[in-house]
Amino acid sequence: MPVSTDILESYLRPRQVFRRKLEGGTDEGRALATLIGACLLIFVAQWPGLARAAHADPAVPLDARMGGALFGTLFLLPPIAYGVAALSHLLARALGGTGSFFAARLALFWALLAVSPLMLLQGLVRGFIGPGPALTLVGLAVSAAFLALWVTSLLESERR
Repeated sequence: MPVSTDILESYLRPRQVFRRKLEGGTDEGRALATLIGACLLIFVAQWPGLARAAHADPAVPLDARMGGALFGTLFLLPPIAYGVAALSHLLARALGGTGSFFAARLALFWALLAVSPLMLLQGLVRGFIGPGPALTLVGLAVSAAFLALWVTSLLESERR
């Protein structure tokens, strides 16, 4: 199935979608591609907010802000994600989980990719509306969706 269809279906049937992802085997390249795709979309989601901030405070130009965001999302986020996934698997194993490190990685990476359309919405709200109740509400929705998808996928991966 196309990734966009899987993302939409993840909001309705997250266990079934993630189960299909696990049935694809332990292909580390696929997991890394999922993470890099998520990182790219998260980077793009920051653009409107960065443009708004650069317009409001020209002391730090837009290209410097974009460079910092690029470094953070494409160079720092992947190793952090690998570490968080490993810790989540170790915690799940201590609580009786029987999954693998790969499945825990895929659970986190898939949750990041699946929530990225909401992050794009959050970026638009940050750029066009700015700080306020709307941005807070969208931020809470993004956080809740991410946690729900990640926990559901992690539970599914640790039950196998």
